[in-house]
Amino acid sequence: MSSTPAVATVPSKGADPTRLERLGRLPFTRRHGRLVLGSGAGWALDAMDVGLISFVLVVLSKQWELTPAEKSWTVAIGFIGMAIGATFGGALADRFGRRTVFALTMLVYGLATGASALVGGLALFLVLRFFVGLGLGAELPVASTLVSELSPTRLRGRIVVALESFWAVGWILAALIGFFVVPHGENGWRWGLALGLLPALYAIVVRLGLPESALWLERRGRVDEAEKVVRSFEQSAGVEPQASRPLPPPSASGPAGLWTSALRVRTLGIWVVWFFVNLSYYGAFIWIPTILDERLSAMTKSFEYTLIITLAQLPGYAVAAVLIELWGRRSTLATFLVGSAVSAWFFGQATTGTELLTAGCALSFFNLGAWGALYAITPEIYPTSVRGAGAGAAAGFGRIASIIAPFAVPFVLAASWGGQGVVFTIFAASFLLAAAAAFLLPERRGAQLTE
Repeated sequence: MSSTPAVATVPSKGADPTRLERLGRLPFTRRHGRLVLGSGAGWALDAMDVGLISFVLVVLSKQWELTPAEKSWTVAIGFIGMAIGATFGGALADRFGRRTVFALTMLVYGLATGASALVGGLALFLVLRFFVGLGLGAELPVASTLVSELSPTRLRGRIVVALESFWAVGWILAALIGFFVVPHGENGWRWGLALGLLPALYAIVVRLGLPESALWLERRGRVDEAEKVVRSFEQSAGVEPQASRPLPPPSASGPAGLWTSALRVRTLGIWVVWFFVNLSYYGAFIWIPTILDERLSAMTKSFEYTLIITLAQLPGYAVAAVLIELWGRRSTLATFLVGSAVSAWFFGQATTGTELLTAGCALSFFNLGAWGALYAITPEIYPTSVRGAGAGAAAGFGRIASIIAPFAVPFVLAASWGGQGVVFTIFAASFLLAAAAAFLLPERRGAQLTE
């Protein structure tokens, strides 16, 4: 499978480059590495929190004797917060800066996660889970936008997939905590959630250590600061600074700009992809520990299987990072979504521990590779003036599906016509719909970010 790379805009002979073009021409440097590691560490801590709730839920459902509806609300309330956070976080990042909003969102969800370790009842726990989701939902699209805007053009997709791969690191941390901490002792789940305070501390590092987007700074009229950021990356690459011509006027502005004639088809396409990927991913992975616990009849065994399945995410990201610059964004995304569909169907048919583990690992491999490609392509399809809003709105719309999933899964599992096979057949169909919608998006491999 292949695709024709888009052609980057090249300034006319003798013209000074824009700061965007200066950044785009650079090789990968230690400065880029620190950017990815700094943003990725926050991303991993986010994933740790999301993954941890699936393990905590198994314990709390027994300690607090939660009903199926209460268990669903425990998961869904966080996604309601994520939907709101993603929708407004991206727009706030377009107004106040990527780095500032990134740090603020980490502080919000870190403090809320740590506080939830102290609660004694469901009501306050749900309130805090909402604030956890609020911070988390806003952080993810903002971080990917920041990294995308500071990356070299020819490696941008691969770098954003590398950033997204930290999600697997966070899930692995969650699985380790879930295996070694959460099920041991009456307060094991509290100690697990207490580790969520780490993002609050890391927010200070983010605010002081990461650069702001040079494109955003220039769009806000802070040209000297933008030039300083660009020169820091050029210095890291050993490149002499150049004079820059101004960026052209923005082609769109504000959230309404997402639905102009030039952008409406890609906006529709990316919203559809985000919706169905969220529905399938969160429907499957939030409930996998619970499903395994019921099928294997041993909590520690189910958590062990979940840890192994989680480890399969890492090679999925690695393969996607390679293919995204060879095949292109759309083809890589669609291929991994089709692989996710096939794996989901086989998981639904699995009956033995070996079958569950094999299909689960395949689902983990393909689904997280698809997530890497999705986060790479989302900020690329929008101009700088609406990039944060576009990425945030797509993520926010997708979170509607993640709200639906926690209620739909137990309902279908318990229905006389339902069961595990039906649930994962629905997920397989959702992945296929997302794969089809991916071809509504423009191919941005090899093209500089648009203005």
